[in-house]
Amino acid sequence: MSLAEPLPEARLRARRWTAMRRYLVLSPPLLWTVVFMFVPYLTLVVYSVWRAEFPLAVPDFQFGNYVTIFTDPQYRNVFLRTLKIASLVSLCALLLAFPYAYFLVFRVRSPGWRLALYMAVVAPLWVSYLLRAYTWKTILGTNGILNSFLISAGLIDEPLTVLLYNQAAMVLTLTYVFIPFMVMPIYAALEKIPPSLHEASADLGEGHLSTFFKVTLPLAMPGVIAGFTMTFCLSFGDFIAPMLVGGPDGQMIAGVIATQFGAALNWPLGSALALTMLVFILVLISASDRLERVGQGRLA
Repeated sequence: MSLAEPLPEARLRARRWTAMRRYLVLSPPLLWTVVFMFVPYLTLVVYSVWRAEFPLAVPDFQFGNYVTIFTDPQYRNVFLRTLKIASLVSLCALLLAFPYAYFLVFRVRSPGWRLALYMAVVAPLWVSYLLRAYTWKTILGTNGILNSFLISAGLIDEPLTVLLYNQAAMVLTLTYVFIPFMVMPIYAALEKIPPSLHEASADLGEGHLSTFFKVTLPLAMPGVIAGFTMTFCLSFGDFIAPMLVGGPDGQMIAGVIATQFGAALNWPLGSALALTMLVFILVLISASDRLERVGQGRLA
């Protein structure tokens, strides 16, 4: 019995060591999550119920900041404008990305050319976001490339001022910046479609258009939903492009939040706006995930 007793103790020490190693592995990401996610979010929650007395925030427990957000037409108009621009950006990106991804998957036979054309879309992600957004300010500006070309071609006599500082310029810039996030999931979804399904559709007498709507598009919907959600969320929270090419009529909700934390020094209202925006995005992502699951269940 004395020889058998150390065995459970050794196993216990081994289990403790295994558990300790797991804690050591998980502690850095857990600590990172707590310090840089939970603590900032908790700080926003606390500040959102405080009261602003310029230039300080006074501790309080009230919901006046949220009432202001939902009753003040200024914030309602900014939110609706942000929703409109993000929707237009996502729609434009989808109309450009789907044909491009379809062409890569089903029309480009050479793997080398397919990789090169795919990387042509993904490679701009390696460039600074600010630089990519500023490029369109250079192109659309009064002394920019587009105006210079039109003047040199004799199509206009003086630079056009309507190309920049409007919502159209914002949609164009944001579509260019975020279109890789639409191409990648759609490309992945189309690439997973077995060629045998198209062959079976052809054997059943279906044409290319009918096969697209009955086979390709339904199977690509998870990628479309994922790409649309990512593009929408990124556009909805952007404030660099509105600052560069938006002008006075292009202010979006993220810019208003930055102003509340900066020039206005109204941290309670800024916190309430940030939390409202966060809840809206989380609801959108949850709805998108549920819609994607429902679509996959129907296809299965």
